[in-house]
Amino acid sequence: MDTSALLNDIRRAVTFDASFYRQAANDERYSQQALIVVMIVAALSGAGAFLRSILSGHILGALVGLVLGVGLAIVGYFVWVYVIQYVGAQFFQGRATAPQLQRTLGYAYAPTMLGFFSFIPCLGGLVALAGSLWALACGFFAVREVHQLDDGKMLLTVIIGWVVVMVLTAIVGLIGELFGAGAMGLGALFGG
Repeated sequence: MDTSALLNDIRRAVTFDASFYRQAANDERYSQQALIVVMIVAALSGAGAFLRSILSGHILGALVGLVLGVGLAIVGYFVWVYVIQYVGAQFFQGRATAPQLQRTLGYAYAPTMLGFFSFIPCLGGLVALAGSLWALACGFFAVREVHQLDDGKMLLTVIIGWVVVMVLTAIVGLIGELFGAGAMGLGALFGG
């Protein structure tokens, strides 16, 4: 894997380069790299949540939260992709396939790596939130380019997908609370 090419592709994705999103959507070689981006982002966000829990003195919760947070980030990505594909195609006649959305939204996920900084008191949460919002904006752009939807339909499609992921995350968080894992690491899904 060419790290410099991967970093350049991430830069293009997070700077809303329309030609990159079209290229990634139509080139299957980007599938593996997009998944690598998601896994790196999940690991960094999970590490931030882990550090936040360690600094709070919750060692066992930090370990459980790390695993849960990283897993949720990856599962959340796939849920987001498939919900966006379904809503866009079924309700708005979007043209993207699930693999095309996996490639483009994988790169759009990159800004959530700012969730690593969530362990920093006061400022970390704001940085993580900024990363989440940036990723959401990248997701809007990716869906518009790949699904070929107008802005209103694209906004509805992405927001519905985002809400579904947030609800599922909240449900898993409640289950985690029941088992003593707390919400530690659940913020890794969106960098919080």
